[in-house]
Amino acid sequence: MEPVQAQAPASAAARAHPVRDELPQLLKLSGPVVMSRLGIMAMGLTDAVVVGRYSATELGYHALGWAPTSVVLTALVGLLVGVQVMTARAIGEGRREATGAVLRRGLVYAFWIGLASTAALAAVGPPFLHMIGLERDLADGASRALLVFSLSLTGYSISVACSFWLEGLSRPGPAAVAMWAANVVNLGLVLLFVPGTLGLPAWGAVGAAWATFGARTFLALAMLAFIATMPEARALGVFAKPPLDRAGATEQRRIGYGAGISNFLEVAAFASMNVIAGWLGGLAVAAWAIVLNVAAIVFMVPLGLATGAAVLVGKAYGARDPAGVNRAGAVSFGVTAVFGVVVTLVVWPAAELISRGYTTDVKTIALAAPALALATLMFLPDCLQVVAAQALRARGDVWLPTGTHLTSYILVMMPLAYVLAIPMGLHLTGIVWAVIIASVVSAVLLLARFWLLSRQRL
Repeated sequence: MEPVQAQAPASAAARAHPVRDELPQLLKLSGPVVMSRLGIMAMGLTDAVVVGRYSATELGYHALGWAPTSVVLTALVGLLVGVQVMTARAIGEGRREATGAVLRRGLVYAFWIGLASTAALAAVGPPFLHMIGLERDLADGASRALLVFSLSLTGYSISVACSFWLEGLSRPGPAAVAMWAANVVNLGLVLLFVPGTLGLPAWGAVGAAWATFGARTFLALAMLAFIATMPEARALGVFAKPPLDRAGATEQRRIGYGAGISNFLEVAAFASMNVIAGWLGGLAVAAWAIVLNVAAIVFMVPLGLATGAAVLVGKAYGARDPAGVNRAGAVSFGVTAVFGVVVTLVVWPAAELISRGYTTDVKTIALAAPALALATLMFLPDCLQVVAAQALRARGDVWLPTGTHLTSYILVMMPLAYVLAIPMGLHLTGIVWAVIIASVVSAVLLLARFWLLSRQRL
């Protein structure tokens, strides 16, 4: 696209108080998204608790069967980010009727990548589990759970396309409600299938996987039903066959490619931290699991803010409003920074208390508490980098965030964690320092990129 000097609309130019205007929109968008993302975590936690109370052995099957699935799932979600961004852009362009075409393309795309993901995971997952040195019984049990988990990917991908579309329309609330309703379904099914009630056989980890399949199928159907019954569905073009738009379809997929690869790189890099912790011993693995779980909970908030930032930036970008793009980015980064500082100040002095909430083992607490206190230094840069990456994608800069994640997490964090933890003898502290440094590198590069683009014409 040739650069053009975009003139901001009169209404945008009149916004003298960006905080007063953009801040409420950001919080209104981000709040329900945070609740939806927490619902995803709650579903996994419910399964782990129910399976763990039934059998520690089955919990091992469940955890190992879920691990490869989570990597595929995260990449799948990234591939569908284009639905959210292109919907927001269409709204910014004043073409609400074109958003239905974005959804229809997204649903077809979600269906096929869901099926492809299921086939790939079912074909590669069990052999992988048998190749990494697990005991035969452990690999067999995990493989059975993995195969059932893989069946739920298509339904989940469809629900993600629907929720991203609603978020692009600035209507994230229904997706959050549907996600928590799916949690209720999941709870009922997991209590039914795992221990075997009402005369059913006890299925353990496989039962939890079937519960996940049922909950995700419910979620997809609920989202589709809601969209189909929206009063404005026809006006948005949901039921109209979209005109051929190769450029729009290509851009929608291109945005997803960048986000999908970024997600895969980041998840794979953090998975490697588990391996390094495993080389340090069982206590290090347990302590690192506590640190990582706390960080994952904290990360749900910037994930929600990233969605809000992407929608606001995408709308302004679609309207060719450069000042609006920069305002939306600045407000999003400011709110994210405030959250990062606040959560750091809350978690840091409470690190030992939080660690004790996860385990009663004194040795594990002795490792986890100082590591968690140190890990609070990564909260601010980690929050900023995910919001900045989404803001850049929303303004059309797809591949720079991917390159930044490759540099920060694969080229910097992975080798640095090994060197600091093992040859230099810093143990778990070395892993944490590697994550902190990688997060700082990523945040600085992404924020600098947004600042440079803010000085250019759209």
